[in-house]
Amino acid sequence: MRETALIGLAVPPTVAVVRGVKPDHLDAPTPCRDWTVRGLIGHLREWGPALAAAGRKQEATSPAGDIETVYEDLVAAWSEPAAWQGTTRVGGPQELPAPMIGGMVLAEVVVHGWDLARATGQEVDWDAGLLAVVHREIDATARLGREMGVYGPEVPVDASREPVARALGLTGRDPDWTACH
Repeated sequence: MRETALIGLAVPPTVAVVRGVKPDHLDAPTPCRDWTVRGLIGHLREWGPALAAAGRKQEATSPAGDIETVYEDLVAAWSEPAAWQGTTRVGGPQELPAPMIGGMVLAEVVVHGWDLARATGQEVDWDAGLLAVVHREIDATARLGREMGVYGPEVPVDASREPVARALGLTGRDPDWTACH
């Protein structure tokens, strides 16, 4: 799977989940311990321009728009081969390898899409090959994510489970979480 196709494969299912959020879902908790559904959608909209700018190796200058517009721009930025080359940064001075940032962007889209789907009782379906890449990327950066406070303590997940469940465990999420918890 070409890296330039990854974000484009991840975004449509996540956007479909956001479109499926109903007004009575907005104050519901999510598996992402810090946010309600409303807060998590706000987080996606707020950080989308910075993540797109990282793909372009620029500073984020555009304000957040609706999720479709924000994520169309995200896909456009990370569909370019140059996005995955060299170094870039997201919201700070530290330069990191662009492929690492691209993997973090991919994880952000998929994991938070899963969070929203679980919180609102929706089904979400990503390409199996994409989910294997998501697991690989999260596995490579999980320790750093925990050190930065982005991920919670690892939730043990049986190695026989699908890649998305193992990836979620690495981020501190229980892959069996439901809104009824």
